[in-house]
Amino acid sequence: MGSGSLHILAEGLARRCAGADVEVISASMTPRELHPMAAQVMAEVGVDVTGYRLRTPLDIEVFLVDLVVTLGDFDQSCRPSMPGMPPHLHWDLPEPSRADGDARRLELLRMARDTLDERVRTLFASGILGALFTARKNFELLLDNQVDGIMAHTTNRRIFYFNQAAEEITGLDRARVLGKDCHDVFPDRFCGGMCLFCAGVAGGDGGSTHGDRGERRRVGFRRADGDARVLEMLSTPLASEDGGTVGTLISFKDITELDALKRRLRNQHSLGGMLGRDPKMRALFDLIREVGAVQVSVLIQGESGTGKELVANAIHELGPRGDEPFVAVSCGALPEGILESELFGHVRGAFTGAVRDKKGRFEMAHRGSIFLDEVGELSPAMQVALLRVLQERTISPVGSEKSIDVDVRVISATNRNLRQMMERGQFRRDLFYRLCVVPIELPPLRERRLDIALLTDHFLEVVSEETGRQLLTVSPEAVEVLSRYLWPGNVRELRNAIEYAYVKCHTGSIGPEHLPPEIREQRIRSSSTPGPAPRLTKDQIVVALAKAGGNKKKAAELLGVGRATLYRNLSRYELT
Repeated sequence: MGSGSLHILAEGLARRCAGADVEVISASMTPRELHPMAAQVMAEVGVDVTGYRLRTPLDIEVFLVDLVVTLGDFDQSCRPSMPGMPPHLHWDLPEPSRADGDARRLELLRMARDTLDERVRTLFASGILGALFTARKNFELLLDNQVDGIMAHTTNRRIFYFNQAAEEITGLDRARVLGKDCHDVFPDRFCGGMCLFCAGVAGGDGGSTHGDRGERRRVGFRRADGDARVLEMLSTPLASEDGGTVGTLISFKDITELDALKRRLRNQHSLGGMLGRDPKMRALFDLIREVGAVQVSVLIQGESGTGKELVANAIHELGPRGDEPFVAVSCGALPEGILESELFGHVRGAFTGAVRDKKGRFEMAHRGSIFLDEVGELSPAMQVALLRVLQERTISPVGSEKSIDVDVRVISATNRNLRQMMERGQFRRDLFYRLCVVPIELPPLRERRLDIALLTDHFLEVVSEETGRQLLTVSPEAVEVLSRYLWPGNVRELRNAIEYAYVKCHTGSIGPEHLPPEIREQRIRSSSTPGPAPRLTKDQIVVALAKAGGNKKKAAELLGVGRATLYRNLSRYELT
C-alpha cells in the first residue's frame, strides 16, 4: 500500500516474482488514473500494468492478507492493525509524483522501480513468505484441533477465520465462508442478534462489541441441513494497537445433547417449578403427587419464602381439577371488609363504590381450586364466614340474600403455628380441622443444604435469561459461603442474592465479594463486645435453634449472647 504510482510498480514487480500460490494486491491513498509514465517504466522491464485495478486501503480487509508492505509516506493511521497480525514492512521511497518536470519524474520512477525490484526479489528469495505461510498453517492446525468452533470477522463483518470444528458444528465449508459478510452466510444472525455489528459497522474508537470482556450465552442455531441445535457462544472483541475495536472473535460449542441431558436430570429433581434432590424434598414431591389425586383440603405450613404457592399450584395441576381455574388469595394483604368482598363477591350498591356486581374468588374458582395464603391472619369473623362456606359449599355475595353453590377445592397455607393459635383461642378449632385434612410441612432451605448448589445454578440461568446478560458461574469460595448461610428468607432470599450478585459482578464468575453483605458477614458479633446486649430478631433465634438442634446453650453460643439474653428473647417472642 502506498501513494501515487509506487503501489502499481510494487504490485507489478511482485506479481512477476510470485508463483501460483501467492496473490498480490495493492492500494493507494489517492487512487487516480494510472500515469502513463508508470506504465512506460514498467513496460521497459517487460511488465504490463495497464489493466491493474486501482484500490484504496478501505477495499482491502487487512485480516485477509498475510503480509502488508507500505511505501513512501503512507499514513499508518489508515491501516488498522493488531500486534503481529498481519506482519508489516515499510519501505521508505521518494514519491515521484512530486518531482518538478517530466524528465525528473521519469528519472525518479525508474529509480523507484529498480529499488522496488531489488527489494521484492530479496523478499521472495529470503524465505520470509515461506515462513509466514508455515506459521499460518501451524496456527491453523492448532486451531483446527480445538473442540470449540472458532470464527473471527472484521468490523465490516467479513469472516477471516473459520476452523474445522466450526465447519462440523455449522455444516458449512470454510471455502463458502471466508471473506463473506457474516450476515450473508448466516441470514438468521449467528450471534442471535446480540452483536453490535448486526446494526452496522462498529466504530474503531475503543468501544467494544460486547463490553470489555467476552460474554458467554446460549443461542439457538439451525445448521445448513436444517437440524436445530443449541450453541454456547463466547464473543470477544479484537482490539488494535491504539485500543480501537477492529473485529470480534467468536468461539462456540454445540451443547444440544448436554442441554437436553440437563433438562432430563432437572425433571427428575423438580415438580411444579420446585427443585430439590435432598431426601426431604423427594419425600415432599411424593406427598404432593399422592395428595393431588384425592379431593381433600390441604394445609401447607412453612416459613416465608419456602414456596407454598408453588406447592399449592402443583397439587392443583396434578389433580383431576388441573384443567380448571386456580385462584390465589392473600388473606393477610387485605382489610376484613375488602377481603369478604374479594372472597365472596358483592352486588351493586352493597357499599359505597360498589357500582356493579362483582364475582368473588370462590365463584371464580368454581370447579377448580382456591388457594388461601396466610390463612392464619384471618379475623374471627372471617373465620366464621369461611367455615360456613366449607360446610355448606355455598357463598353469599356481600349485600345479597341469594346463595350461590360453589364446587371448590380449598388449599390453604400459613407460616404461623395454627395449633398454638388454637390453644390461645386465636384460631377456630373446627375451621383448622376443615382446612387441615392433609398437612404438608415445607422444609426451610437451611435443612436442605444439598439443594443450595442446584437452586443457585437454576437461578443463574433464570436471571441470565430475564436480564439478557451472559450466564455467570459461581466460584467454589462463593458456593461455600452460600452453603454456610442460614437463609432466614429461604429460597426467595437465595433468588434475591443471585440477582444482587448479577448487579455487582462484572466478571464471568461470582465470588464472595459479589454476594449481599448479610451473607458475606454472617458471623454475629461476640457478646464480649462492650455495650448493651444485642437485640435479636425472631428469625435469628429460630435459625440458631434449628442449627443447634434445640440446644439452647449451643444456640446462645451461635448467636454470640449469654443464655440469659437468649431466654429473655425467647419469652419476648413467645417461643418458650
